[in-house]
Amino acid sequence: MEVLLLGSRGANEVVDMDFPYLKIKGRSLLPVIQGGMGIGVSAHSLAGAVAAEGAVGTIASVELRRLHEDLMRPLRRLKDPAASAKANLIALDREIQEARRIAGKEGFIAVNVMHAISGYREHVLQAIKSGVNAVVVGAGLPMDLPTLAAEFPKVALIPILSEGRGVQLVMRRWMRQKRLPDAIVIENPQFAGGHLGATRLEDVSNPKYGFANVLPAIRKLFAELGLKPDQIPLVAAGGISSVQKMHEIFSLGGSGAQLGTPFAVTTEGDAHINFKRVLADAMPKDLVTFMSSAGLPARAVLTPWLRRYLGREEELRACASQDHSLCPSQTECLVHCGFKDGNSSSGQFCIEAQLAAAQRGDVQHGLFFRGAGQLPFGQQIRSVRDLVATLLYEAVWTNTENCMPAMAV
Repeated sequence: MEVLLLGSRGANEVVDMDFPYLKIKGRSLLPVIQGGMGIGVSAHSLAGAVAAEGAVGTIASVELRRLHEDLMRPLRRLKDPAASAKANLIALDREIQEARRIAGKEGFIAVNVMHAISGYREHVLQAIKSGVNAVVVGAGLPMDLPTLAAEFPKVALIPILSEGRGVQLVMRRWMRQKRLPDAIVIENPQFAGGHLGATRLEDVSNPKYGFANVLPAIRKLFAELGLKPDQIPLVAAGGISSVQKMHEIFSLGGSGAQLGTPFAVTTEGDAHINFKRVLADAMPKDLVTFMSSAGLPARAVLTPWLRRYLGREEELRACASQDHSLCPSQTECLVHCGFKDGNSSSGQFCIEAQLAAAQRGDVQHGLFFRGAGQLPFGQQIRSVRDLVATLLYEAVWTNTENCMPAMAV
């Protein structure tokens, strides 16, 4: 299959792609979804650039207000959760419109909404009203999403799940609401970054989450439900960083791949250069898995703040108390927050504050989510166009000029 790559590397280039298109809502897309990464890591610049290449560009809806100084200025005085929630919806609309400007009217723009956030319903509806092509939901089972989006049949609905049981639960509930997922992202917690699809730390590396187990099992489930094998595209997420890995996914019955960290470190990524350097420079020994305050296992780079926190984690958990329920940042960003609720089974830190520090490049105080595995270009910071191309066909990049910018002091 020939694909026309458009971009700034010179003349337009026609290349051979060995993979079929990803079919969503009648659209034929490159079989690559850029994962949603919150608190401004994947906002309009990254999502717009990915969509402009013919793949799926994704804005993460959580806490986008932090990218807009005019929205943040009054919030620093108010400390009002309702005002913060309203500002986030305004910021989400702005980011979607700007991504659309970059991608053009044919670009496929998605918004990732965490089911665990307190403004889940409002974020889904705002994304749809602002003109997205798809809503992607993770960090929980979105049982009610078809009903929530019932008046918008043209918008694709895509849940993120990790294994057959979760897929079965969602499928049966959605079928009772007379709607099927337009695609399903299958995340392997052994390799993904950020919040992971397992519920316990000890389950993160369980072989049951391997694509070789999960993808065929879901195809079998589809047959039991009377669905055609390819009726719902299955998109694998976690540890996919080369054309060879893409071939493996397709050989198992997958229809595409979702990538987060490789896109986060591209030149178009919305985070600070320090954020990109921390992720690109991290070695396997630098990655740790721990319990987030959202009550889910998470994977991140062992930077100074995380090292200090993990050194005190046992002590902080022992001090957790449900006698007081107070959000220290007064944003109420999560429905259930181990830190706010005094739940000792979850992390004891303000995740919104630490992720925001990372996005703006504060290496000393930030929490830097990252997936496991080697990045496609190693420590190089390259363009979205280069990344999409290297995933779809054999490409050897020899020009490294301006590909390793230094960390800002």
